[in-house]
Amino acid sequence: MSGALEGVRILDMTIWQQGTSASAMLADLGADVIKIEEAERGDPGRGLHVIERVGGLSAYFQALNRGKRSIALDLKQPTARSVFFRLAEGADVFLTNYRPGVTERLGIGYKETAKANPAIIYVRASGYGRDGPEAMQGSFDILGQARGGLMAITGDPDRTPKNTGAPIADQVGGMMAAFGILAALLHRERTGEGQEVDVSLLGSVMALQSFNITSHLFSGELPQRFPRAGRTPFWNVYKGSDGKYFAIGMLLNRGWPDVCDIIGRPELEEDERFASYRLRVLDHAPELIEILDGEFAKRPAAEWVEQLSERGMFCAHVQDYAAIAKDPQVLANGYIVEVPRPDGDPVRMVATPVQFSKTPTAIRGLAPEHGQHTEEVLLEAGYSWDEIEALRAGGAIGTKREEPSP
Repeated sequence: MSGALEGVRILDMTIWQQGTSASAMLADLGADVIKIEEAERGDPGRGLHVIERVGGLSAYFQALNRGKRSIALDLKQPTARSVFFRLAEGADVFLTNYRPGVTERLGIGYKETAKANPAIIYVRASGYGRDGPEAMQGSFDILGQARGGLMAITGDPDRTPKNTGAPIADQVGGMMAAFGILAALLHRERTGEGQEVDVSLLGSVMALQSFNITSHLFSGELPQRFPRAGRTPFWNVYKGSDGKYFAIGMLLNRGWPDVCDIIGRPELEEDERFASYRLRVLDHAPELIEILDGEFAKRPAAEWVEQLSERGMFCAHVQDYAAIAKDPQVLANGYIVEVPRPDGDPVRMVATPVQFSKTPTAIRGLAPEHGQHTEEVLLEAGYSWDEIEALRAGGAIGTKREEPSP
């Protein structure tokens, strides 16, 4: 079956992760994503996290560029810019995460691109947004987490603020860019209008914390970092006798008698310190957490998760990546899939987790080699082989790959 974005063409001039992750998700949805890379070296992410066990594939580059096609262009050359505008004429979206001002200096800003295609959706994944005194500054994931407030609430209270273990700013920035592209495509379908779209690391990290920041705006109070996963007994992490951790996440006043029964401490139900929900989760929370720590340390984590779940308590194992890769829920829902490789065994990758009944998502192939589809894309745009050879001779496109000509 076709993907939801079958027939949509995206020119993807992105590097590293923000923006690049957006077009990877859109490729999974069926879009034809043409990755425009610098002619000589390509995306600098190509050399990161190379894994010899799978034949030297870059985990970083594959995860962010799966299912795309690559064309190598030297956009500093006028002839390459002519190629760009010809491609833009047949494209629906142009996406970039280069620092603001770069595309304008190259002569492919929104005004120039919209002249070639007034209906194009021109998307910039920026660091700090399109307006303001620092709009032209560059940024990376750690800076988005820092300036966007996430780092200030992460880590132990008495230690240095900490970024998360995954590139949250880049990834949520990519999701916001994909969200903006889909909304702009819908608007164009209704009106025929193209437009500019900007999404930033700063704004995306703030959106991720909408409730937290809004709470501060209402109250004037700043949230404090937690000494562990949470301050309350039933929004917290505990350790079993086997050294493995599990989390409990309950927001409602229910399950307290079941917890007392499961841990073998029925007398706690009558304990005046814990006689109400407020007493348990606020006034005497540290005392109850200490009791639960001691009881949960007596048996393996899996037993606690099973018994608590059976009684309707929401809880889950704290899983590392090895456990996630074997999680039956992950496998049942296709959140990790096998992707064929023409010169080796299939590799497993994380899929886009949106499920459709009519237009399913799919990873449509591994990431392209640098410039792999240059000739293919240009032929589709109407160039002849003689014109392609002239572009190559002039340095406008990347070096010829060793493939037989048709």
